[in-house]
Amino acid sequence: MKVLVIGSGGREHALAWKLAQSPKVGSVYVAPGNAGTDAGPRVRNIAITDLDALAEFAVAEEVVLTVVGPEAALAAGAVDTFRARGLRVFGPTRAAARLESSKAFAKAFMQRHGIPTADWAAFDDAAAAHAHIDAGAVPVVVKADGLAAGKGVIVATTRDEAHGAVDAMLGGGQAGGRIVVEAFLAGEEASFIVVAAGGRALPLATSQDHKRIGDGDTGPNTGGMGACSPAPIVTPQVHARVMREIVAPTLAGLESEGLPYGGFLYVGLMIDGHGAPKVVEFNCRLGDPETQPILMRLKGDLFDLLMQASAAEATDTTSSIDSIEPDWDHRVALGVVMAAANYPGEPRRGDAIGGLPAEADDLMVFHAGTARRGDGIVTAGGRVLCVTALGDSTGAAQQRAYGAVDAIRFDGAQFRRDIGSRAIGS
Repeated sequence: MKVLVIGSGGREHALAWKLAQSPKVGSVYVAPGNAGTDAGPRVRNIAITDLDALAEFAVAEEVVLTVVGPEAALAAGAVDTFRARGLRVFGPTRAAARLESSKAFAKAFMQRHGIPTADWAAFDDAAAAHAHIDAGAVPVVVKADGLAAGKGVIVATTRDEAHGAVDAMLGGGQAGGRIVVEAFLAGEEASFIVVAAGGRALPLATSQDHKRIGDGDTGPNTGGMGACSPAPIVTPQVHARVMREIVAPTLAGLESEGLPYGGFLYVGLMIDGHGAPKVVEFNCRLGDPETQPILMRLKGDLFDLLMQASAAEATDTTSSIDSIEPDWDHRVALGVVMAAANYPGEPRRGDAIGGLPAEADDLMVFHAGTARRGDGIVTAGGRVLCVTALGDSTGAAQQRAYGAVDAIRFDGAQFRRDIGSRAIGS
């Protein structure tokens, strides 16, 4: 059978890699893919990015399942386009994906349904936003309302910094004319991702992202500089609360508003010292780089799982997805992102990449911003690689991953040295 993965990042490489392991899958197409997704024996890139043309390709090739990777494609209505042609596709509709594509929509939704999150206000007028900041406490968080590739968030520790963020975002910047200003939440972050279908949810292995560019969580936010799984902060008690207080009312609320949700649902959590979780953000797809460690730990058949999940959406029936018990590797998985020079600003492209290790049972290098040039591979984006390893402990996974990182070479490479340190300190 044939599968299509839409996207070009590390998340999509991991999805294609895992889907291709299913004995039921003969070919995995990745559109448009990267240098890593074009290297597998059953995986190949297709140079199509237009959604209508992709849907026609899926019809012509008799693709049995399409998985939409990135948020931009979901916001553009990829799922709606494929369903209109009778194709099975895994992901939320454009309307349901507003949970990610509009921060203001998500915050108002959470307020309507009693889902715990930070206090907030939305603004499209800079003067009103400045007045709100002057009247409130700091730190404060300023967010672009629309999609910003994980970088449209400023945690402002001073009012001057907050005012600067407002001016940048409402002056033609990332927000597209609207911002959300919300109270700062103290605690430890974690990523909680579920497979949602027919009003039910199957939680995947927990993980923890590292957003800032520098060691010790310093510097500007990025799309993510590394992740590890599991996240010790998500205890069984916290896990139960997230499912009860956040995931269940979110899916029920969407259903009640005529937005039935199918696809991956990512809940970015802040967990306080008492174990109380609050929502920092929703994403309507797998996280990147969390996907890489999570799928390294998944021992079962991802294709079977997603076919079962998408069946409810295809037939408009209640799902039994929550009765599935995936088999997870007991080991810790840890991924270190290697980013290009100048990231998270405008990344430098075209630097030759050397020293890439061979795939092993406990090591995989997932490509993101890479391209082929002649017989070689070069940088072609901000986050270039995610070097992902398994180990019997977080420390062992760290050692394995960083051993590979140190052997990989490209000019201007940036990476953090402390991915997983919070888990070790737990």
